[in-house]
Amino acid sequence: MLCPLTAGVEPPMAPTESELSEACPTPVGPAVRHPFSHPPQPDETSPSSPPTMVSPPLSTLLLALAAPLAIHGAPTPTPTNTNTAPNPDTTICSNTTLAISLTLTQPLPSQNQQHQQTPLGNGVPLRIMPLGASITYGTASTDGNGYRSALRNHLISGPGNKVNMVGTRQAGSMRDSDVEGWPGFRIAEVRAKAMAAGCVPHYRPNVVLVNAGTNDATQNFSVDGAGARMEELVRGLWAASPRAVVVLSTLLVNRNVEAEKNVRVINAQYVDLARRLREGGRKRLVLVDMHGPDGPTTADLADDTHPNDGGYRKMADIWFKGLVAASDAGWLQAPEPVAGVPDDGAA
Repeated sequence: MLCPLTAGVEPPMAPTESELSEACPTPVGPAVRHPFSHPPQPDETSPSSPPTMVSPPLSTLLLALAAPLAIHGAPTPTPTNTNTAPNPDTTICSNTTLAISLTLTQPLPSQNQQHQQTPLGNGVPLRIMPLGASITYGTASTDGNGYRSALRNHLISGPGNKVNMVGTRQAGSMRDSDVEGWPGFRIAEVRAKAMAAGCVPHYRPNVVLVNAGTNDATQNFSVDGAGARMEELVRGLWAASPRAVVVLSTLLVNRNVEAEKNVRVINAQYVDLARRLREGGRKRLVLVDMHGPDGPTTADLADDTHPNDGGYRKMADIWFKGLVAASDAGWLQAPEPVAGVPDDGAA
């Protein structure tokens, strides 16, 4: 059965024995209410049950297929080889059959002592900009932190990197509450905020977590052009902060049937965008799958669109794995010095 992100596309040919014997290199070492929405209904969830192994869909090529996660306590993929030389600045190998071998259900860092021993990027400070709309802002989470607090705690208690969340806004009860989340904003509007002089060009983050496009889907706004708008955003981030690794996520599942159709169309464009960026240049991009088996399900939503606390925890885990992938690929660089921007946002 085809992955939801590639519905209508012929599946790839099965890899040959010679392809299976080769692998990608292993590195060393106020909000706008959309027409489909309902008022948020914050919902607390009980602790998540122990992880179980699953066979992810083809869309899990979205996670660093070129770099193993074993050093951080996650399983090492067994990728097939592409017919071209590996690109050291992309996480996506072009053969989609790579995804079949991945399993992405490992424990959170607090449950795995290996995370305590392996700082990401050789311990560089992580100046992270959470960029997007209401989900990035943390709408419908009971503490207003969304995924940000859980992710920050993963990074500090696990790898031990210093973390500073940056952005022009603050949201939630967490101490390091800076964020660049704009409820109701579409991709182009998020880009305009990000490119403002006091935002990305000022903070120069070395990591940007991008979750944007849900409002394009729910507002049924030029859905077929979402991928092009996202490409403009991603390229703008690299231009404004040359050391940045962009971790781009697919859109979350939506309870509204029409919105969900648009979500899937946009997600397919994001997968294609990641492939094209790999083929067209050496860009530091990790594409992570929030719509796959590890992402929030409809049971993890507080309304049609926004995660509840349990859904946000799932998002934090997926973002974390994306950062592990960027580290394993050797892409995490120390952020550029910026006056008044410390390495530890909670110091």
